[in-house]
Amino acid sequence: MSAAEMNDAAFDPRQPIDPSRALVPAVMRLNERRVTRGFWPKIRKAAAHVPFAADALAVWYCARDDETPSAAKGMMLAALAYFVLPADAVPDCIPIIGYTDDAAVFATLIGVVGRHLKPRHREAARQAIERIRSLP
Repeated sequence: MSAAEMNDAAFDPRQPIDPSRALVPAVMRLNERRVTRGFWPKIRKAAAHVPFAADALAVWYCARDDETPSAAKGMMLAALAYFVLPADAVPDCIPIIGYTDDAAVFATLIGVVGRHLKPRHREAARQAIERIRSLP
């Protein structure tokens, strides 16, 4: 096992995210894996009821952009991982208020690193929302 794998093994993917560690390389790798695995299934289910779905998608596209600075990516991956994890401050299955904590996380994130969201990220998000919402 490599040193990176040993560091990753110390983080349980079922545990909540510690925002103060969002920029630690092992945590960034773990968050990236969480997001890679869980983002599209979650956004497909949530896009119809979540008003911030376009913002979440724009953040996803921005986090995958090679031009986005590493520190911004780390914060974006942490927010996306929080969105993906089933256990968070307000469980997503609670009608009406289930996504309020996720919305607050994305609003804060965009306030901090929103300048890195480019028109191309927002356009890709808009197109993805249209595709998702047109599915049966």
